[in-house]
Amino acid sequence: SSGLFCCWWKQLVFVLFSSCWTLIHSVTEQVDSCEHLRPGQYICKSPIINDATQEPENCKDLIAWVECLPAPNISCLLPNGTKYKFSGDEVGFNKSVPCRNVSVYSYKVAVALSLFLGWLGADRFYLGYPALGLLKFCTVGFCGIGSLVDFMLISMQIVGPSDGSDYIVDYYGARLVRLAITNETYRRTQISP
Repeated sequence: SSGLFCCWWKQLVFVLFSSCWTLIHSVTEQVDSCEHLRPGQYICKSPIINDATQEPENCKDLIAWVECLPAPNISCLLPNGTKYKFSGDEVGFNKSVPCRNVSVYSYKVAVALSLFLGWLGADRFYLGYPALGLLKFCTVGFCGIGSLVDFMLISMQIVGPSDGSDYIVDYYGARLVRLAITNETYRRTQISP
């Protein structure tokens, strides 16, 4: 009977200890920052696209910021350190998305100038290379060979604007998106028919 009492006592101590541990852990549960939520726990708004440049309006230093809304009933820490339980309509954090540095130089205009007026150096003047434009003008596009080479370099976007920016590329109202697989790309498992 003393052996039975000893086993019963050990089980009671174990149950009390595990209950206390669960209670303490639930009270002192660490809530992570909202920026560390996993995909599926939040949704980010699409950036506002500028019609002229086809890039996000708030693009600066090749990064644009978008607002992200945590899913309903998700609790996380706001940037000021307070814990907040979201309903799905509040902004929890901002996330960066890559963008291109564009200015006033249109790809269509550069290619058209290079094709039709490249022998006069108009393409180089337009892109901000006045010395090369003047040289092409004086040599009639380096006897046509330089105009042909410049046309190929500009059309392949090897030669760009002199300020280091990217061309404004029009795709009939659709924004050019480079497709790439990154760590944030999640593949769906394919189900065989």
